[in-house]
Amino acid sequence: MKIIDLLKDDKDKINQTATLLQESFEAWSTFELAINEVIESLEDNKISRVLINDEGVVIGWIGGQSQYNGNVWELHPLVIKKAYRRNGFGKMLVEDLEKQVEQRGGVTILLGSDDEHNQTNLSNQNLYSDLPSFIKNFYSKDHPVNFYMKLGFVIIGIIPDANGIGKPDILMAKQVQ
Repeated sequence: MKIIDLLKDDKDKINQTATLLQESFEAWSTFELAINEVIESLEDNKISRVLINDEGVVIGWIGGQSQYNGNVWELHPLVIKKAYRRNGFGKMLVEDLEKQVEQRGGVTILLGSDDEHNQTNLSNQNLYSDLPSFIKNFYSKDHPVNFYMKLGFVIIGIIPDANGIGKPDILMAKQVQ
Protein backbone atom coordinates (compact mmCIF):
# COMPACT_ATOMS: atom_id res chain seq x y z
CA MET A 1 0.00 0.00 0.00
CA LYS A 2 1.17 3.50 -0.74
CA ILE A 3 -0.26 7.00 -0.77
CA ILE A 4 0.30 9.12 -3.86
CA ASP A 5 -0.95 12.37 -5.38
CA LEU A 6 -3.96 11.96 -7.63
CA LEU A 7 -2.82 13.52 -10.91
CA LYS A 8 -4.88 15.32 -13.55
CA ASP A 9 -3.60 13.09 -16.34
CA ASP A 10 -4.24 9.76 -14.55
CA LYS A 11 -7.73 9.10 -15.93
CA ASP A 12 -7.81 5.52 -14.65
CA LYS A 13 -7.22 6.49 -11.02
CA ILE A 14 -9.60 9.46 -11.36
CA ASN A 15 -12.33 7.10 -12.58
CA GLN A 16 -11.56 4.58 -9.82
CA THR A 17 -11.75 7.36 -7.23
CA ALA A 18 -15.06 8.64 -8.59
CA THR A 19 -16.50 5.11 -8.53
CA LEU A 20 -15.35 4.69 -4.92
CA LEU A 21 -16.97 8.00 -3.97
CA GLN A 22 -20.24 7.16 -5.71
CA GLU A 23 -20.42 3.72 -4.08
CA SER A 24 -19.75 5.12 -0.61
CA PHE A 25 -21.80 8.32 -0.26
CA GLU A 26 -25.42 9.20 -0.99
CA ALA A 27 -24.39 12.78 -1.80
CA TRP A 28 -22.68 11.59 -4.99
CA SER A 29 -25.47 9.41 -6.33
CA THR A 30 -24.30 9.43 -9.95
CA PHE A 31 -20.93 8.87 -11.55
CA GLU A 32 -21.16 12.33 -13.12
CA LEU A 33 -21.50 14.02 -9.70
CA ALA A 34 -18.65 11.91 -8.31
CA ILE A 35 -16.29 12.54 -11.24
CA ASN A 36 -16.94 16.28 -10.97
CA GLU A 37 -16.04 16.18 -7.26
CA VAL A 38 -12.82 14.32 -8.01
CA ILE A 39 -11.85 16.69 -10.82
CA GLU A 40 -12.51 19.70 -8.57
CA SER A 41 -10.10 18.21 -6.02
CA LEU A 42 -7.29 18.58 -8.55
CA GLU A 43 -7.48 22.39 -8.65
CA ASP A 44 -4.77 24.66 -7.28
CA ASN A 45 -4.70 25.13 -3.49
CA LYS A 46 -6.15 21.67 -2.98
CA ILE A 47 -4.71 18.34 -1.92
CA SER A 48 -5.90 15.12 -3.51
CA ARG A 49 -4.22 11.88 -2.38
CA VAL A 50 -5.11 8.26 -3.01
CA LEU A 51 -4.16 5.06 -1.25
CA ILE A 52 -3.38 2.35 -3.78
CA ASN A 53 -2.64 -1.31 -3.31
CA ASP A 54 0.24 -3.21 -4.95
CA GLU A 55 -1.80 -3.63 -8.14
CA GLY A 56 -2.41 0.12 -8.42
CA VAL A 57 -6.07 -0.11 -7.42
CA VAL A 58 -7.45 2.88 -5.51
CA ILE A 59 -8.74 1.76 -2.11
CA GLY A 60 -8.93 5.16 -0.41
CA TRP A 61 -9.01 8.87 -1.11
CA ILE A 62 -8.56 12.03 0.94
CA GLY A 63 -8.82 15.63 -0.11
CA GLY A 64 -7.94 18.98 1.41
CA GLN A 65 -9.05 22.50 0.55
CA SER A 66 -7.13 25.61 1.56
CA GLN A 67 -8.98 28.25 3.58
CA TYR A 68 -8.00 31.37 5.54
CA ASN A 69 -4.94 32.07 3.37
CA GLY A 70 -3.64 28.53 3.85
CA ASN A 71 -3.73 28.57 7.66
CA VAL A 72 -6.71 26.20 7.72
CA TRP A 73 -7.35 23.24 5.47
CA GLU A 74 -10.70 21.51 5.21
CA LEU A 75 -10.49 17.73 5.07
CA HIS A 76 -12.92 16.84 2.28
CA PRO A 77 -13.57 14.06 1.58
CA LEU A 78 -12.24 10.88 3.16
CA VAL A 79 -13.37 7.55 1.76
CA ILE A 80 -12.13 3.97 2.03
CA LYS A 81 -13.34 1.07 -0.09
CA LYS A 82 -15.81 -0.93 2.01
CA ALA A 83 -13.78 -4.16 2.06
CA TYR A 84 -10.77 -2.28 3.48
CA ARG A 85 -12.49 -0.27 6.23
CA ARG A 86 -11.50 -0.58 9.90
CA ASN A 87 -7.95 -1.65 9.02
CA GLY A 88 -6.10 1.60 9.71
CA PHE A 89 -6.19 2.95 6.16
CA GLY A 90 -8.32 5.97 7.05
CA LYS A 91 -5.85 6.83 9.79
CA MET A 92 -2.98 6.51 7.28
CA LEU A 93 -4.68 8.94 4.92
CA VAL A 94 -5.49 11.47 7.65
CA GLU A 95 -1.90 11.36 8.95
CA ASP A 96 -0.64 11.85 5.40
CA LEU A 97 -2.96 14.84 4.95
CA GLU A 98 -1.62 16.32 8.19
CA LYS A 99 1.91 16.12 6.76
CA GLN A 100 0.79 17.64 3.46
CA VAL A 101 -0.92 20.53 5.27
CA GLU A 102 2.08 21.14 7.52
CA GLN A 103 4.42 21.22 4.49
CA ARG A 104 2.20 23.94 3.02
CA GLY A 105 2.35 26.02 6.20
CA GLY A 106 -1.13 25.12 7.45
CA VAL A 107 -1.80 25.02 11.17
CA THR A 108 -5.34 23.62 11.44
CA ILE A 109 -7.40 20.92 9.76
CA LEU A 110 -11.16 21.42 9.79
CA LEU A 111 -13.91 19.00 8.83
CA GLY A 112 -17.65 18.56 8.94
CA SER A 113 -19.24 15.20 9.72
CA ASP A 114 -22.96 15.02 9.04
CA ASP A 115 -25.35 13.10 11.27
CA GLU A 116 -28.06 12.19 8.81
CA HIS A 117 -28.81 8.74 10.25
CA ASN A 118 -29.48 9.40 13.95
CA GLN A 119 -26.09 8.16 15.16
CA THR A 120 -25.46 10.82 17.83
CA ASN A 121 -27.32 12.52 20.65
CA LEU A 122 -27.57 15.58 18.39
CA SER A 123 -30.10 13.98 16.05
CA ASN A 124 -33.72 15.03 16.17
CA GLN A 125 -33.05 17.66 18.84
CA ASN A 126 -33.71 21.37 19.04
CA LEU A 127 -30.03 22.18 19.32
CA TYR A 128 -30.76 25.90 19.53
CA SER A 129 -32.21 25.40 23.02
CA ASP A 130 -28.76 24.84 24.61
CA LEU A 131 -26.08 24.18 22.02
CA PRO A 132 -23.12 24.34 24.46
CA SER A 133 -24.72 21.65 26.62
CA PHE A 134 -25.28 19.38 23.64
CA ILE A 135 -21.62 19.73 22.66
CA LYS A 136 -20.42 19.17 26.24
CA ASN A 137 -22.56 16.04 26.60
CA PHE A 138 -21.92 14.71 23.10
CA TYR A 139 -22.04 10.98 22.55
CA SER A 140 -22.18 8.82 19.50
CA LYS A 141 -23.11 5.29 18.61
CA ASP A 142 -21.15 4.26 15.52
CA HIS A 143 -20.58 7.63 13.86
CA PRO A 144 -17.42 8.77 12.03
CA VAL A 145 -16.92 11.43 14.74
CA ASN A 146 -15.54 8.64 16.95
CA PHE A 147 -12.84 7.90 14.37
CA TYR A 148 -11.82 11.54 14.14
CA MET A 149 -11.77 11.95 17.94
CA LYS A 150 -9.33 9.02 18.19
CA LEU A 151 -7.06 10.96 15.83
CA GLY A 152 -7.12 14.06 18.02
CA PHE A 153 -9.91 16.09 16.41
CA VAL A 154 -12.24 17.97 18.74
CA ILE A 155 -15.77 19.25 18.24
CA ILE A 156 -15.63 22.99 17.66
CA GLY A 157 -19.25 23.55 16.69
CA ILE A 158 -22.51 22.23 15.40
CA ILE A 159 -24.62 23.43 12.50
CA PRO A 160 -28.17 22.51 13.55
CA ASP A 161 -30.48 21.22 10.82
CA ALA A 162 -27.72 21.44 8.17
CA ASN A 163 -29.14 18.41 6.38
CA GLY A 164 -32.80 18.97 7.28
CA ILE A 165 -34.66 19.26 10.55
CA GLY A 166 -32.88 17.23 13.24
CA LYS A 167 -29.89 16.38 11.02
CA PRO A 168 -26.88 18.44 12.09
CA ASP A 169 -23.37 18.82 10.77
CA ILE A 170 -20.68 18.33 13.42
CA LEU A 171 -17.68 20.60 12.94
CA MET A 172 -14.31 19.30 14.13
CA ALA A 173 -10.75 20.60 14.01
CA LYS A 174 -7.24 19.62 14.89
CA GLN A 175 -4.05 21.62 15.19
CA VAL A 176 -1.28 20.41 12.91
CA GLN A 177 2.05 20.10 14.69
